[in-house]
Amino acid sequence: MRVEYINPFVEAAFNVLKEVVNTDVKRGDLYLKSTTMSIMGVAALVGLAGDVEGRVLFDMTKETALNIAGAMNGEKFTQFDELAKATITELANMITAQAVTKLHDLGFKFDLTPPALFSGENMEISNHEVEALIVPMELGGNGKIEINVAIRERT
Repeated sequence: MRVEYINPFVEAAFNVLKEVVNTDVKRGDLYLKSTTMSIMGVAALVGLAGDVEGRVLFDMTKETALNIAGAMNGEKFTQFDELAKATITELANMITAQAVTKLHDLGFKFDLTPPALFSGENMEISNHEVEALIVPMELGGNGKIEINVAIRERT
């Protein structure tokens, strides 16, 4: 996986999260994952197709999702209701749109799927034929979100 694909997502996630959560965002150490991995509880998935193919997954606990939804809407959320779900989907849209704009500026051409939101216990995602780079981001006292990027050039 080329770093040119990853950096726009890392930069966009950092910038958007810092703005919408209004807290210090700290990037953790990157690591690769090549097998099936558990999802923390709430995940927004965006697919990519074109010059590159793969997906970006925004993974977090339900508590973190509620904290982010609360910060973005200016109110406290206690249930992962439709507004909270729509807010996390919009967060994925905001990060992905900013990253894709940077990638298009670098000459990459591809299309995106609208974010699909998953929530629940004991979910796993499998990385077939491509390693996933995990970028953890600490959101001050609001939890942690992991940006899970699995992208490869189309052959």
